[in-house]
Amino acid sequence: MTAADLRTRLRVEPGTTVKLADVDPAETHGREKATAADATAAVLGRLSDLQERLWAEHRQKVLIVLQGIDAAGKGGTIEHVMGAFNPAGAIVTSFKVPTEPEREHDYLWRVHQHTPGNGRIAVFDRSHYEEVLIVRVHELVPKRVWSRRYDQINAFERMLAEEGTTILKFFLYIDRDEQRERFQARYDDPTKRWKFRMGDLDERKRWDEYIAAFEDVLSRTSTAQAPWYLIPANRKWFRNLAVATIVADTLEDLAPTYPMDPSLPEGLVIT
Repeated sequence: MTAADLRTRLRVEPGTTVKLADVDPAETHGREKATAADATAAVLGRLSDLQERLWAEHRQKVLIVLQGIDAAGKGGTIEHVMGAFNPAGAIVTSFKVPTEPEREHDYLWRVHQHTPGNGRIAVFDRSHYEEVLIVRVHELVPKRVWSRRYDQINAFERMLAEEGTTILKFFLYIDRDEQRERFQARYDDPTKRWKFRMGDLDERKRWDEYIAAFEDVLSRTSTAQAPWYLIPANRKWFRNLAVATIVADTLEDLAPTYPMDPSLPEGLVIT
């Protein structure tokens, strides 16, 4: 199996109706843990080089969206994959509860401010998709409001793509048993307990509602210009390898190159 197969296998094709019950969150698509560390290290090396070229070229831009149910591994993915990027050209934004000034604008206003400029990679830890996920599950707005947001989000991402942004969206999929184990591990580890909130257990009770909301997101907003990749994330090593490989392959397709300044003389010797 070639690296390109991961991009093909894990991509949610536009028009596909996604049923997460049909997806094995422990699937590794032929990859093995014994060789994953070396394979991931090699891909991270590619990522570092490609991001430097993208930053130096200062012409193209990339948006990476990470979504998943609580404990799916968004933070771990950022640490282990996006850590390959030089922070000078890559910015991570975590979208929390909207502030009062943000509530006074349309729901995409705060998101648009953090989309990438030329040469940059922007990583979203959660994103505008919360407006059809948590907003839906908690009934923060009526269905007639959140249900029209799928088309609005597609239009927003289409505009970004037409203006030169390459968009990659990753849904990290774990099952309910894996979430329980991760919550328990957080609670039991004094160095990680700070990540645990009793409110996480209240959200866990809404598992089925969140799964239904995620299925609609994946089915209705995976487009040619902004595809979703459904990442089996029960196994953290595979999650990291898969996301890193897809991002690296996409950056290679962009073929960023170091710029040459034609105003510089040939054969300059600095004394």
